[in-house]
Parts: sequence; C-alpha cells; structure tokens
Amino acid sequence: MSLEEKINKDLVMAMKAKDEVTLRGIRAIKSVIQLAKTDGTGQAIDETREVQMLQKLVKTRQESMEIYEKNGRPELAAKEREEVEVIRRYLPAMLEGAELEAIISQIISEVGATSAKDMGKVMGAANKALAGKAEGRTISETVKKLLG
Repeated sequence: MSLEEKINKDLVMAMKAKDEVTLRGIRAIKSVIQLAKTDGTGQAIDETREVQMLQKLVKTRQESMEIYEKNGRPELAAKEREEVEVIRRYLPAMLEGAELEAIISQIISEVGATSAKDMGKVMGAANKALAGKAEGRTISETVKKLLG
C-alpha cells in the first residue's frame, strides 16, 4: 500500500473519529503529496521520495516549534508538536545510538577518513547510505563525534 493510499484511508478514519490533531497532520501530508504529483517534474513518487517529503515536513514543524517557544507562544508550539507526532507515524523507524555509530564507523573506514578534515567525504557517503534511515542532524553529530 502506497503512502497516498494509507493517508486517504487514515484520513477517513480520523474524520469519522473527529480527531482534529490527526486530521491536521494527515492533511499536511496529503497536501505535500499533491504538490509533488503536480510539480511539473514528472518525477515518480517512490518510497525514498515519500520519506524525504515526510522528513522535510517534520523538520519544518520542528523549526516552527522552536521559534514559537522562543517567542513565548506555547499553544502554537504544542500544535506543531502534535503534528510532528502524527507525521512520524508514517516514517520508518530512524537509526540512532550504537546502531548508527556502527554504520558510520564502517563508512569512515571505507572512505579512509582519519580526521575532522575528512568530514565532507564521510557526510556525503553517510547521507547517501542512510537516506530515510536517519536524520541529517543526527548523522552529522555522530560523524563529528567519531572523527573528533
């Protein structure tokens, strides 16, 4: 079942349950899918692109959440937080901790990186290998830690 089919099914269920939080999150995802389908690039929406779109949605909402919290708007930050939780339901489980460190350590040895100067090479390979499996910020922090 594609993401769009799953979203449409869950949208109907959320409407029937009158779950406003879930409806907001699902409508945001549905909107991004529609934009991608009509963006004129003709690019197919495969699983990788779906994950990238969802990750971008999460990232923008997290940034908004931080801005709202800085500016003393906890009610708006709470809405963003709720939407992030709904969107994350549709993302695959993200790699973290020891599992992520093991994969990045392997990438570091494959690339032949020895110091922080080689971070660019490692990040390029790591982002390609871990696309959709880990957040960019987490990858970056782990690479810095292992090369530092």
